[in-house]
Amino acid sequence: MDKLQGLLGSLAVAMVLTGPAAAADGPLVTTEWLEARLDDPSVRILEVSVDPEVYESGHIPGAANLVWHTDLVDPVRRDIVSREALETGLRAAGVDDGDTIVLYGDTNNWFAAWGAWVFDVYGVDAKLLDGGRKLWEAEGRPLVTTPVVAEPGEITLAEADERHRARLADVVGASESGSHVIVDIRSPDEYSGTIIAPPGLKETAIRAGHVTGAVNIPWGQAVQEDGRFKPADELKALYAELGVDGTKPVITYCRIGERSSHTWFALSKLLGYDVVNYDGSWTEYGNAVGVPVTNLAGTVWTGR
Repeated sequence: MDKLQGLLGSLAVAMVLTGPAAAADGPLVTTEWLEARLDDPSVRILEVSVDPEVYESGHIPGAANLVWHTDLVDPVRRDIVSREALETGLRAAGVDDGDTIVLYGDTNNWFAAWGAWVFDVYGVDAKLLDGGRKLWEAEGRPLVTTPVVAEPGEITLAEADERHRARLADVVGASESGSHVIVDIRSPDEYSGTIIAPPGLKETAIRAGHVTGAVNIPWGQAVQEDGRFKPADELKALYAELGVDGTKPVITYCRIGERSSHTWFALSKLLGYDVVNYDGSWTEYGNAVGVPVTNLAGTVWTGR
C-alpha cells in the first residue's frame, strides 16, 4: 500500500508539472514555476526585451526571441503588427492553441508587457514571468545561447479587438469630459514639460507637457527592487492616491505606448480595472492640432 501511495504521489507531482495542468491560474508566473516546466511542451516561452540583442548573450532555455520593433509592430504603418504577421511569427516559435504563453524581458518586463498588450488585442492570453530577466539572472537560473528550433505551431489568432486600444479622439474626449481617468506613466520631467523625451532618445513631439486632466504615476513605481510587481494591496494604494481606484475606466499612455503597457498590465490584469492603452501616446498627441495640453514648465513647444 505504501508503494502504491508513493507511486500515486509521484504521478500527481508529474501531472502538476507537465501537460495542460501546468497552466498557471493568474496573469503572472514565478521563476520557480517556470524553471520546473522548462521541458513542458505546452509551455511556450517568449522573450521581448528593450534590447533584443541581450537574447543572444543568454536566454531562458526554450525561449524564442520576439524583436519588438519588427515582430510586434507593422514595418511600414505606425501600428501594431497585423494579425497575419503575428500569427506567422508565433507559429514559427512553435505556439499552438491552448499553450501557456509566458513572456519575459529586460528592464522589469517593460517590453514584455507591451507584448502582452499586443497579444491581448488579438485574443491571446499571455502571462508575464514576474521579475523578468532581472530576477531570473539574479537567482542564477539557467541560461543558454543555443538557438531555439521549434516544430511549427498551429495557433490561430482572432481579429484585432479595438476595445483594448484608445485612439486620439478617445483621449481628447476623455480629457474634455472626464469620462476616464487618464494615467500618464512617464517621468515627472516628461509630464511637466521640462523635457519631451527621456534622456538619450530623440524628441518625437513638438509639444511638451501632458494630456489635460491626466495624473502622473511613473510606471516603475509598480515594481519592487527585484523586478517583481508590488503586492496587489500596495498597487491599489499607489494608484488610489491619485484617484485611480477602479470606479472609472482608465486610459494609460506614455511616449510610444510601451511603458504604459506595463501600467496597463498592473491595473487590468493584477487589479481587474477597466483599462485601455493609448499606443499613439505622446508622439501622436504632442504633434496633434487642437488637443488640450497642460504644460507646467512653460515650455509648450520646441519652436522648431
